[in-house]
Order: sequence, then C-alpha cells, then structure tokens
Amino acid sequence: MLIPNMNYAKLKDSYLFYNIAQKIKAYSSKNPNARLYRLGVGDVTLPLCEVVIKSLHEAVDDQAVKERFHGYMPECGAPFLRQAIARHYAQRGISLSEEEVFVSSGASDELGDIIDLFDRDTSVLIMEPAYPAYVDANIMAGRKIIRLASDSSSGFLPEPDDNIIADVIYICSPNNPTGAVFTREKLQKWVDYANNNGSIILFDAAYEAFIEDKELPRSIFELDGADTCSIEICSLSKTAGFTGTRLGYTVIPKALERNGMNLNAMWVRNRTTKTNGVSYIIQKGAAAVFTPEGQEQVHRSLAVYKNNAAVLSAALDKIGLWYCGGKNAPYIWMKCPHGMTSWEFFDYLLNEIQVIGTPGAGFGECGEGFFRFSAFGTADDTTEAANRLINLLK
Repeated sequence: MLIPNMNYAKLKDSYLFYNIAQKIKAYSSKNPNARLYRLGVGDVTLPLCEVVIKSLHEAVDDQAVKERFHGYMPECGAPFLRQAIARHYAQRGISLSEEEVFVSSGASDELGDIIDLFDRDTSVLIMEPAYPAYVDANIMAGRKIIRLASDSSSGFLPEPDDNIIADVIYICSPNNPTGAVFTREKLQKWVDYANNNGSIILFDAAYEAFIEDKELPRSIFELDGADTCSIEICSLSKTAGFTGTRLGYTVIPKALERNGMNLNAMWVRNRTTKTNGVSYIIQKGAAAVFTPEGQEQVHRSLAVYKNNAAVLSAALDKIGLWYCGGKNAPYIWMKCPHGMTSWEFFDYLLNEIQVIGTPGAGFGECGEGFFRFSAFGTADDTTEAANRLINLLK
C-alpha cells in the first residue's frame, strides 16, 4: 500500500497569486481595452546584459566542438564559477575558499533543498511577513514552525527573544515582502543569538545587490561569528536578470559544524548524490556577471529598478502614507489607507486606477492591512502607476 507524505495535507491552499490572477482575468473580461500597470510580481522586465548574452552564445558554440564540449558538470559547481564568486566576495572584504561556494539552479530551489541538512525534529523560526515557501517547505518536511510576527513599530525588523529557542532561523535581508534591511547592529544580535543557542541561520540574500548604504551588511559573513552559525543563499535572478535562466549560489563555511558533523561536507555529499550540476552553458553565462564588464552592465539594469523604487517611494511620501522598503530594496511595503484590508485595497486600485500590487495578507497574518509594490516593472509603467496613486489617494 502506498504511504504518502501526510504532511502535505497540513498545507494551506495558497490563494494569493491564484486569486490575483482570477481578479485580473475577471476585470479584463469586462474591460478588454483597459491598460493594466503590474507592480505585483517580483519578476524582472529588463533583458540579460550584453556580456552575459555573448558568453552564453560562446558556451553554446563550445558544445558543437569536440575539444570544447562539456557533458556532466561538477555537482557543486564549475571551478571557474566558484572561483569567480569567491573573488567577488573577496572584493567586499569576505574571505572564502572556492570549496565554500556551491552553485545552484536558483535560490528558490536551494532554499527548498538545503533543509535536507537538518533533522526532521528540528524547530524552525520564520519571521513574518515572509516568503511563503519558507513555511510550506518545512510543513512538507514535518518540522515544528515557530512564527515570529513583526510590525511597523520595529520597521518589520524583529529582534531575538531569549525566551524562544529555535534550531534553524530564516532571515531575508533586504526582505521580501517588506523591503526592510537589517542594520549591522540588529543582524549581529541574531548572529550572537544563533551562536549562543547552537542555532543555524539560513540567510536569504537574493536582493543584496540593491543595498547602496555602505553601513548596511550585504552578506551575513560581514558579521563577527557568522561563519560558525550561518548559511548564505544568493541568486542572480534579481541581480542580473536570471529569473528565466536560473542560477544561484550558496555559501557554507567549513567552520560550520554541529554535533560533530561538518555541514559543508554534508552538503557536498548531498549535492553529489542528488544532482548532476547546473549546465555548462548557464554557468558560463553566470561567470560573465562577475567580470568588471559584467558588473558594470548589471548595475545599469539595477539602477533602473532602484529608480522605480524611488519613484514609488516619492509618491507615497507625497500622499503621506506609512511604508518601509524602497531604499536599498526593490520592494515597497505600505500601510493600506482608510483601514482597508489588503484585498479591499487590491480591488480598489485595480478598479479605480488599473494598478496591480500584492496584498500583504498573502505573506502571513501580520501582513494584513499592508500592501507590496514591486520595483521590477518598466520605468514608464512605474511612473504612470505612481502618478495614478497620487491622484487617487492624495
């Protein structure tokens, strides 16, 4: 008799993006000529930069030549890419060996896979509002989840509570959905908490490239003691437009050990068992991102998204609504006006000004009454949406 994983029965149906799609479909059927301004989905709108495209084409050509053909790649990543990423960290003052860098098919995949390192009896602390996959992946694995709610009084940046002990701690900074960024002082408190309690931090740094303030940490490994309690998961999706190309990387220090087990060595064993690596073509394209030319080009695209965030932030400043994010982050997290619920505000914007965002209730109970805008739309759409918000809500 087949015995399924009954933890799947504990998952709540995710109505967020399905409901958004259904509401948009219903509106568009009644208003077929309406122009919609989509600031809800966190997908990029600018193409891959020139040096990446060139490198991808060269890699495809390599596959047509016997002497340059590549079959299976090393499961943990091609040395040329692991070395490039380690050098990228070194330029920011963080010393890593290439063996501490693992190439993945994207941060979302890695966030789901990495929990293989932890026993099913471990407890997991998730700060909400949160990326929903953190919760769902651990429900599927049957782990105890501790939800730490945050609110506007702390800028959605909660601090450790010594009365709460968790084995694994998820931290996303800059945060999705709130756009909040941990200061060095606040993040150090979490590192100290983790080391004091034997916990491990899973640090989601998917949006680190948006941080411009040099006083704010872009990597958890800028903090004292992080190498003995942290794993960092990064992505080229938002940094370099790889949402459809798929590539990320994970840093696991060799100093990270628990109960006599070395987590770096464990992950090598996991990857060499469960994967055949990321394709040569994609890794070759990714390596171009870390060249001086690549960095210059990807930052041109990032500048467009950063400007979109500034345009939306300026609109909310003019209206006089509370928000966080928008600076050093690609998301703006605003308080809904006039006591509206998240979904009421969604309907209001869609029907009145054809602007689409994401209801905060979809990111946890403490997201109710808040709303997320994404800065990844086109510049023209973002400017028009900002003007419409001002005219509607001022």
